[in-house]
Amino acid sequence: MLSLAALAFLLSMVLTLVVRRVLRRRARRYPLDAPQRFHVGQVPRVGGLGVLAGWLLALAALPLLQWADLAGNIDSDRIHLWKWAAMLLPAVAGGVVEDLTQRLPARWRLLLTLSSGLLAWVLLGVAVPRLDFAWLDGWWRAWPALGVALAVLAVAGLPHAFNIIDGYNGLAGVMAIVVCLALAHVAQQVGDRELASLAVALAAATGGFLVWNYPRGLIFAGDAGAYVWGLLIAVISLLLVQRHPIVSPWFPLLLLIYPVWETLFSMYRKWVRGDSPGMADALHLHQLIYRRVVRSVLDEDEARNMLKRNNRTAPYLWGFIALSVVPALLFWRFSGVLLGFCVLFAVSYVAAYLALVRFKVPRVFRSSRM
Repeated sequence: MLSLAALAFLLSMVLTLVVRRVLRRRARRYPLDAPQRFHVGQVPRVGGLGVLAGWLLALAALPLLQWADLAGNIDSDRIHLWKWAAMLLPAVAGGVVEDLTQRLPARWRLLLTLSSGLLAWVLLGVAVPRLDFAWLDGWWRAWPALGVALAVLAVAGLPHAFNIIDGYNGLAGVMAIVVCLALAHVAQQVGDRELASLAVALAAATGGFLVWNYPRGLIFAGDAGAYVWGLLIAVISLLLVQRHPIVSPWFPLLLLIYPVWETLFSMYRKWVRGDSPGMADALHLHQLIYRRVVRSVLDEDEARNMLKRNNRTAPYLWGFIALSVVPALLFWRFSGVLLGFCVLFAVSYVAAYLALVRFKVPRVFRSSRM
């Protein structure tokens, strides 16, 4: 599996650079007045293509790695890579169009991710088979369509959740790596080397992208990158729970509670203000941290100043991510404990958000000197 990871990393690193060079002049310039813009200059938003290409090509090379006795006992025939590629196609194609033109309406992007969610059910059979609570599971099994609907909704929604947190160099990319490695660890624990290889290859391909994204900010993942991360992580998580009853269905939720709760909370606060949930704004948690926590950098060059502040934002959130990933890895079999940590994270998020809005920076942030 190390050989697969190394190949995915190298392919992604090289292909991301190639995509940056080839499409740099074709991408439409990002509006200077966009509320989510926190960089100077024109940076291409096509890094997702490099991640996808590195992941796909590395997995396609599995038979060659097996022939060279470098792939261990991974059964490449069980992966059905063409089904994964077909599932990704609608949403990622829409993401690429948006990254190159910035003219694809939000409703069309949502429809395309929903199409990928339906394909995940048709081609890969994803569903949520249980909730691990006796008083609910009997009723849940009596209505299997509910499990399918929840799975399709999760697959369609997680790409947009990753897109929301993809605001600063290294934030969404590191989130994807940490989650993929956690999924791979649990998959190995239950003996599912195929799902583990899918997750490890995605983590490695994301690492190749981060070579150019953090800390230099030479390329962004864009919508396509967020959709690749969201779709693949959602489907791997659902299949892991489906195939192995020992894995709690609340394990992937706690792993991903940061982007999921960020999305739900953002929809709520926009609804309270009477705004459309699809309207972009600059009031997400990572944006508040950038404005009210990260210290200014003394540099005469404006671009370098903003880049340094941009790079100092993500580490604050990396610590926040650990608050969910660590207990998820420790208690991946225990639904009650996992659900409790989900609630604790949501409460902690709201408390931190309100403190930042009211200019009362939490002590943990005040004492940091990043």
